[in-house]
Amino acid sequence: MEELGLSASSEARRHGTEGELTEAEKRDNVIRLAFGGREDRFRAFCDEIRAAIPEDTGVVLRGSAVTGERWKDGRPFDADGPGTSDLDLTLVGDKVIGLFKVTGFFVPGVHSRPVSEEDPDIAPDLVPLRQKLMAMVGRPVNIQATRDFVMYLRGELIGQPYLVLIEKPERV
Repeated sequence: MEELGLSASSEARRHGTEGELTEAEKRDNVIRLAFGGREDRFRAFCDEIRAAIPEDTGVVLRGSAVTGERWKDGRPFDADGPGTSDLDLTLVGDKVIGLFKVTGFFVPGVHSRPVSEEDPDIAPDLVPLRQKLMAMVGRPVNIQATRDFVMYLRGELIGQPYLVLIEKPERV
């Protein structure tokens, strides 16, 4: 799992080094910012995702809900008012790639564009999940899919912070 970048089990990730947020800090940010401090709402959100995704799929949350600020300009989460910042979900694994139309990719068959207001029809099977999640949190939720190695590149090599919501099962 560690080689796939879905587990933050290295000592640096667990304890936070050189300004990195720890897993606990990222989780606390998400619960406080996106779920009004309510862990039960966070768990219900994760349960809804778990029930809708293909087997052998991991799920991570990226962006300002995790860090507390937007990467583009450093403004705080929901700087433009309650419910204005979106949640960026990334589904990680081989099966979820198949839910996206051929036209729904940044890199065909590898890394999708997000299902969002601008692109709602690139993964029709994910639209009901997106709608449920948005109703739960009162804000936009974007859902994209990627392969394991892309998540590894983004998280471990480039250093983009994310919070694992659903661990991808270990391969036996």
